[in-house]
Amino acid sequence: MDAQEASELIEGDDDHAAENNRQKNRTALTIFIFAMVLAITSLGGSNAAKDITQENILAANTYAFYQAKPIRQTTLKVAAVDMELQLLREPTMNAAAREATQKKIDDYKKTIDRYESEPDTKEGKKELMVRAKAHEAVRDHAIGQDPWFDYAEGGLQIAIVLLSVSIIGSIPALYFAGLGLGLLGSVSALNGFLLFFG
Repeated sequence: MDAQEASELIEGDDDHAAENNRQKNRTALTIFIFAMVLAITSLGGSNAAKDITQENILAANTYAFYQAKPIRQTTLKVAAVDMELQLLREPTMNAAAREATQKKIDDYKKTIDRYESEPDTKEGKKELMVRAKAHEAVRDHAIGQDPWFDYAEGGLQIAIVLLSVSIIGSIPALYFAGLGLGLLGSVSALNGFLLFFG
């Protein structure tokens, strides 16, 4: 082997080593990007799970409060009717007692109306129903997000493993498989945040 051939062989090995280093650097950068996307996705998934639990509890509590209102209304209606019947049964009731009884009936009727709608406190049946529906809407949105975060996390984790193995084994097919799976995971993560499609 002459000096010319040896020089070409060394240059060929240098070119191969440089290309191998570029591939490893590209793969490492891809792993870094997918790891960042995975961390952000994990936070989104965790927040969606918390929203599902929290909003479900708030909706249930609001519905329970809503359901207590008709019970209270019915109790007051029965009491008011009973007092009205008492006034009819006792036409000779003294004026002070009649006035006090009528005042109590009027108070009960105002309270019955107030239980129907209380715009000031937002605790009437009408307002409670709106609040409960709002909690359900947030919960349902989070329920829609949650599986997309799960798909994204699984895809990104497998992609990172494939990419890592492609560095060790110098297998380009594993790099492209990991890249494709990582891109699918990233799209799933994006959809988890924005819900472009259900």
